[in-house]
Amino acid sequence: MPMTDSAEDPSVTRNDGAGRYEIHVDGVLAGYTVFRADTRGRLIFPHTEVDPAFRGRGIAQQLVAGAMADVASRGETVIPHCPVVSAYLRKNDVPGLDVIWPTHPHPE
Repeated sequence: MPMTDSAEDPSVTRNDGAGRYEIHVDGVLAGYTVFRADTRGRLIFPHTEVDPAFRGRGIAQQLVAGAMADVASRGETVIPHCPVVSAYLRKNDVPGLDVIWPTHPHPE
């Protein structure tokens, strides 16, 4: 029987109450990317954070990939201010995702 790494299968969920997408590994919060809607309903992503215990595993990339796919499926627009989100979007095409690139990205 082949061994699988399913025990560490990360799951990405949207937490509207906290204004963020979260990634859990084995039921533990491993990281999140924060969003807030601007006055036109576009989602601004200012910050992504991964718990140091989970760094080096590609968690941030998996988190942003899941978040962007979900945003696209909802027909929402992204304004990436977070360097992690910006880098992901510059390297990966997300079908159906509407991105508005900020003229002056600012960390938050």
